[in-house]
Amino acid sequence: MIQLATHPLTFEEFLEQYPDDGGIYELINGEMVEVNPTGSHEEVIAFGVAELNFEIRRQQLPYFLPRTCTVKPNTSRNAYKPDLVVLDRQALASEPLWEKASTITQGESAPLVIEVVSTNWQDDYLIKLAEYEKFGIAEYWIVDFKALGAVRYIGSPKTPTIFVYQLLEGEYQVQQFWGDDRILSTTFPNLQLTANQIFKAGA
Repeated sequence: MIQLATHPLTFEEFLEQYPDDGGIYELINGEMVEVNPTGSHEEVIAFGVAELNFEIRRQQLPYFLPRTCTVKPNTSRNAYKPDLVVLDRQALASEPLWEKASTITQGESAPLVIEVVSTNWQDDYLIKLAEYEKFGIAEYWIVDFKALGAVRYIGSPKTPTIFVYQLLEGEYQVQQFWGDDRILSTTFPNLQLTANQIFKAGA
């Protein structure tokens, strides 16, 4: 973790002080925190990018997956760099910070956000889940390919699980997927992808 100020950073200070070292940083409770993904974590992300880009082209959807994107909820000292984010090109015209800082401030700009679970699993299961719901992200996946989450989420014995949260009337409804279950997505309703295919990418 890197903290570059003695006081909680505003989002504007976060952008101004963002290190130019090629690292990935998030703003968590006003602190600049470095994200350090593992190799297998990166393999799962790369697999997801390839599959979703193929689906976007196949369905001729107005979406794309940016190399990096900051999600800035409106009422917090947090700013996130999702592992994968699907952006709606048509919605970006109304995003004031997109051209300047690759940042979205409106939930409807990202129909789907995916977080691949790492050792700080509480962030994905608790903090980001609540923030993305309030922000209005229509669909949120938690990909727990190493079964790192608490037993209360993934059961005992712990099993690799994908959680798909879909926003209905302002609240997330969740479905869980294991093994050869085909993942059901409202953003990509014709997606032919199983949980195991994703898990194997990080094996």
